[in-house]
Formats: sequence, structure tokens, C-alpha cells
Amino acid sequence: MATRRGPRFKECRHLGVNVCGHPKAMNRAGDPAFKKTHKTSEYGLQLIEKQKIKAYYGILEKQLRHYFELATKASGKTGTALIISLECRLDNLVYRMGFANSIRMARQMVSHRHITVDGKIINVPSIAIKPGQTIALTEKARKSEQFKKCFLGDNKAPIDYLSIDQESFSGKLVSEPQREQIPVQINDQMVVEYYSK
Repeated sequence: MATRRGPRFKECRHLGVNVCGHPKAMNRAGDPAFKKTHKTSEYGLQLIEKQKIKAYYGILEKQLRHYFELATKASGKTGTALIISLECRLDNLVYRMGFANSIRMARQMVSHRHITVDGKIINVPSIAIKPGQTIALTEKARKSEQFKKCFLGDNKAPIDYLSIDQESFSGKLVSEPQREQIPVQINDQMVVEYYSK
């Protein structure tokens, strides 16, 4: 299975936002060595926005193109449909609910069969979760100190479209996310323009 393995902090500095969620990712962003000395073209700005999506959700170019094609057929704005469909991926929701401290860890947890959806073990990170479905740690995974520490930590900001039950080590997608609720700094329209050329 293909995965993104590049240096995360370097990617965050290049894109200008903390796409990996690590508290120290942007510590050196203001250093003179990383200061841009040239103006970025319109195409360059569109490319950066596209790269942000890939970094936020831990996906590759082929996957992103597939999601974009599906979004063009959906009702409403293409950019909004694209972000919402990516937000509802299983690996992303595992990360958002706090089972993992990064999207990479979340993807690995799903692949290694540590996650259930409505009581059934699922090992496909890209599966789309629908409102009302419950995501939980398997009984075996609940004994892992690392997983417990992640999930029971107090540093998670509440997200409106998710509900968390720490006692049962589970979370539920309460409703379909609205674009303004999704915590990603992306200019959706620029991504649409990039792929529309």
C-alpha cells in the first residue's frame, strides 16, 4: 500500500500551515533560512492548496484526482464536496476522534485491524463513514497504553459533527460535516481551478 513518507515538519514549513497537527511543526517557520524571496505565481498558489489537501489527509495524487472526479458529480460546490468526502474517510475520523496523534498513525491503526465500525473490524483506511456510524477501538487495542494515552488525552478540541465516549473507547459521526466546521486551512476554489485546467 502506497503511503506518504516525506519529512512532515519540512512540508508544514513549505505549505505555511501545520498540516500534520504536531505542536512543534511550525517552530522554525519564521527562521530567515526559510523566508521566501520570490513572489509565487497564480499556478504556484493553486499547487500549494492542492498539496495542502494531500498533506492534511495523507493521500496521494491518484487518490485526490479520484475524489475530485466524484466531487464534480456531486450536488453543490465541487470544492466543498471534495473536502467533506475526504473528511469522512475512516482514517481521518480515527485521527479527529483522538485515537491517533497523526493521520499516519490513524492509517496504520486501521490497516493493522485495531479499529471497528459498528462493531465490525475494518482494515480499509479510505472507507467512507456515514452519519450515525460508530468507530471504536477493538478490545485488544484498548489494552495498549499508547492508544489509551492518545484517546484519553485532554488536548483535543471538540468538533461539532463528532461525539466521543471515553468510557467505551468509541466515537460517532453525528452528522455530515459542514465546510465551515472542518478544521483545515484550504482555499477550495483554488484546488478546483487547478484541476479544471
